[in-house]
Amino acid sequence: MKKTFKMKVLGALSLLLVLLTGCSNHIAVLNPQGPVAREQYHLIVWSLIMMSLVLAVVLIIFIYVLVRFGRKNSKDYNPNDTGNRKLEIVWMLIPVLICVALAVPTLKVLFSMDQPPKATAEAPRNFAGKTLTIDVTSVQWKWLFRYPEQNIETVNYVVIPKGVPVKFRLHAYDAMNAFWVPELGGQQYTMTDMPMQLWLQADKPGNYLGRSSNYSGKGFAKMDFHVLAKSSNDFDSWISDIKSNSPALTMTKYRELLKPNNVKPMAFSSYPKEIEKNLNKAQMEGKESGKSDSMKGMDMSGDSGKGGHHE
Repeated sequence: MKKTFKMKVLGALSLLLVLLTGCSNHIAVLNPQGPVAREQYHLIVWSLIMMSLVLAVVLIIFIYVLVRFGRKNSKDYNPNDTGNRKLEIVWMLIPVLICVALAVPTLKVLFSMDQPPKATAEAPRNFAGKTLTIDVTSVQWKWLFRYPEQNIETVNYVVIPKGVPVKFRLHAYDAMNAFWVPELGGQQYTMTDMPMQLWLQADKPGNYLGRSSNYSGKGFAKMDFHVLAKSSNDFDSWISDIKSNSPALTMTKYRELLKPNNVKPMAFSSYPKEIEKNLNKAQMEGKESGKSDSMKGMDMSGDSGKGGHHE
């Protein structure tokens, strides 16, 4: 019986060891490719270490109690015995120390995420000391990326220069969602009328999968996107190619993109200034209905002879 129990414990520990050592090749969140993701990865590892220590101590105490106060040695054991002040102090202090050990690094990482990450890779010369800003809008069930400085728009994919801190300004058109690129950093929510921000950075060129981490309806499963990190020259070439070969985003096309559906990646060489207001669904529908009402009023005034000529 004892030998069987030992074999089960060893088997479980071996499986856990295999998972911990090999999961970085399969689980994106444990494969950090940027300074933000790396800080969060260290926090995850530290939390796992603390939990493992707690588990080990609890199991040791549990086994000791079973052996020391088991059925054969329970003659002098009183389950209602109280008043051991030293033990009470110890088991009150230990959880407090564990909470402090977890809270301090967690707060440190959380506050550091509000600032641009320190480059751990050589940034392109033309981006030295600079950051890139990208506006992100979540729509059921797609992602819209707007580059204010470059005046271009992409859908379901975004291109960034490697080694450069990128500030993603997050908005939601309709349902609340969550923006997440596991290999580059943790997730951040997108909400209407509450702009959020998230700093990310890629150490090296690559294709990093991003996804929605907040269920938002039937198209949620396909609501993913790709973050393409490129070198400085490749990033500049991509911008020039979009400017030269992609169509402009019109308000008509923009309204189509706001409809709930899944679409393929696309890019636009420019966009109407009106969409920079980041109106949500209620505001957009209200504006559209207001326009139609005002047009009706104009037509009525024209018919009554009080207005000017209308075509």
